[in-house]
Amino acid sequence: MDTLGAVETPGIASGVWIADAMMKAADVELLRASTICGGRYLIFVAGDRRAVETAVEAAAGSGRRITARQVVSNISPMVVDALRRSAPASPRDAIGVVESRVVADAVQAADAAVKRSDVRILRFVSGQGIMGKAYFVLGGEVAAVREAVEASSDVLGERMVESVVIPNPDGSVVRQLTGSMRQS
Repeated sequence: MDTLGAVETPGIASGVWIADAMMKAADVELLRASTICGGRYLIFVAGDRRAVETAVEAAAGSGRRITARQVVSNISPMVVDALRRSAPASPRDAIGVVESRVVADAVQAADAAVKRSDVRILRFVSGQGIMGKAYFVLGGEVAAVREAVEASSDVLGERMVESVVIPNPDGSVVRQLTGSMRQS
């Protein structure tokens, strides 16, 4: 599983129909299919490159309206885990928060971050309750988090809303941000 596909639709019913069509078109894993702000629907699938491309093309060829679609090859397993909502939450020395205007772009930015630097994705939030934007939280050594946030900035360019690096973050802030109950 080295490729991720993302499809966004302007409506929920069409989104569910498209998610079903994508699953029937190729042998992919449905990582997430859910509503996001504005009544839109977001679908993430993962698998080998050919299968993901086939699934995303099935969405594009469905005759239903799509607002965004993207295929990201050689995706970091850490990004896939974060999208499954299964990434661990225990930063070492720093956290970084990167906010993007577009969910699919945030996926690419998170992938670039973990590939450039020794950080972990502690949380990835896509669309719901934040007007269709996305953000992710990185954890690691201060210099590594800074480098990863810079990599994200390079990918996002003008599509980045804002980013921060917080050295030695307070444990209660980290727990609230990542949804973790563990002490850090």
